[in-house]
Amino acid sequence: MTFSHPADSNLSTRLGQALTPEQGALLRLVTDEASRRQLPLYIVGGFVRDLLLGCPATDFDLVVEGEAIPFAHSLAGNYGGKVTIHSRFGTATWNLDGGTLNRLGIPTVEHTSVLTLDFVSSRSETYKHPAALPTVKHGKLTDDLQRRDFTINTLALRLDGEVFGELRDDLGGLDDLQKGLVRVLHPLSFIDDPTRLFRVVRYADRQGFQITPETLALIPEALPGIDLLSAERVRHELDLILEEEKAASMLKRLAELGILAAVHPALKWKHSTQTRFVKGLAAAQGFERPPSRRMLGWSLWLMDVPHPDLENIEKRLHFEAGLRELLLAASALFAGVNSLAGKKPSRCVAVLDQIPLKAVQAVSLALPASPRRQLLHDYLETWRHVKPRTTGHDLKKRGLTPGPAYKSILRHLCEAWLDGEVMTVDEEMALLEKLTKKV
Repeated sequence: MTFSHPADSNLSTRLGQALTPEQGALLRLVTDEASRRQLPLYIVGGFVRDLLLGCPATDFDLVVEGEAIPFAHSLAGNYGGKVTIHSRFGTATWNLDGGTLNRLGIPTVEHTSVLTLDFVSSRSETYKHPAALPTVKHGKLTDDLQRRDFTINTLALRLDGEVFGELRDDLGGLDDLQKGLVRVLHPLSFIDDPTRLFRVVRYADRQGFQITPETLALIPEALPGIDLLSAERVRHELDLILEEEKAASMLKRLAELGILAAVHPALKWKHSTQTRFVKGLAAAQGFERPPSRRMLGWSLWLMDVPHPDLENIEKRLHFEAGLRELLLAASALFAGVNSLAGKKPSRCVAVLDQIPLKAVQAVSLALPASPRRQLLHDYLETWRHVKPRTTGHDLKKRGLTPGPAYKSILRHLCEAWLDGEVMTVDEEMALLEKLTKKV
C-alpha cells in the first residue's frame, strides 16, 4: 500500500511512523473490512494535519461514509472485541483487550491492556441556537468536512480499496496549511460554537500560524456567546491550552482578543503572570516527580488573584474539588508568605503543614530568588521530613500511658531538632528526660 500526495511522496512513511505497531496492524484489518464492504473509510482532521506538518500524531477518528455502528459491530463479529456505541452522534468505539489482540497476532507492548479505535459516521450538523450542542444527521463526507472548525482540519485521507492513500481536500485546507493560516469555514462558525474561539488561538500559536484577517474580524461579535457555554466546556478548552508547550503565548493572545475577559472579568493575563507562569513551569521540570502541568499551570496563573475574585472565577468554571482547594491555598500562601519571615523553622512548619503540599510547591516555583523562596525550599526539601528519633513505642517503654502527652512530647522533640535546640541523639535524650518528668 502506498500513499500519493501532491506535496509529499513520503506521506505513507510518515503514517507508518505515526502509528504504533498495534494501531498499524489493527488498521489493516479495518481497511480490509471496509474494502470488502465497499464502504468509503477516511482518517479526517487533526491527525492528517499533523501528519502533513511532521508533528506527532496520536489519536485519530475513522470516518465512515455510511453507518459507523454496523461497521464496528461487523468488525467485532469477525475479529472479537466489544463495541461501545453513541447513537446520538452515530459513533462507535471498538475495544480489543490484550487476549483478543494476541489471538489476532497483533503485536502488543507490555503495558497494553485495551486498544481502541473510534468510528464516526459522516454527518452534517446544525445548531438550534448559538453555543448549543449540534443536531446531527447522516451525510456524505462533504457534509462532514463542512461541519468542522477550520480549513486545516478538513483534510481527509482515504483508507479503503484501490484509492488507499488518496488525499481529499474539498475546502482549501492544504493551501492554508502550506501558507500557515487558520481560517474558519463560514461567518457563523464562532457563533455556532464559541469553543472555537479558544481553539483558533491554540492551533495558531502551536505552529506559529496566522489567523486570517477575516477570521479575526469575526471574533468580537462572537464573544458574548462564551457566556452561553457551560462551565465544563470552557474549562475543558482552557485545560487543553494549559497542557500545551506554548500555553503562555496562547493565554496572552486570549487576553488580547478579549476572550478571557468574556469568560470572567477577573480572569486576566499580565506581564507578571507571564513571567511567573513561564519560569514556574520551567523550574518544575527539575523535580523528580513534576506536578501535573495542568494543575500547576492553573496555580501559577491564578496565584495572585484575590480570594473574592478567585471564588467568582470558580463559580464560573466549577473546578473539581482538588483543584479548587489547591488554588485557594496557593493564593492564600502567595499573599501571606511574608508573614513567615523571621519565624523559627518550627513555626513555619506548623503553618505549612496545614497547606496542601502542591500549593507550597507552586508558590515556591512562583517566587523569585529570595529568603521567602528559600524558606519554602527548606520546608519542601528538609524541614517537613524532620522527625525525632524517639517514637511512641519508646515512650510506652518508659511507662507513659498512651494519650495526648505522647503527641505533645514528640512535637516538642521535633521542634527542638528544627530550631537547632538539639543537634545530637544524646541531646534529644536529655530533653526527653526533662519532658517526661513534667508528665
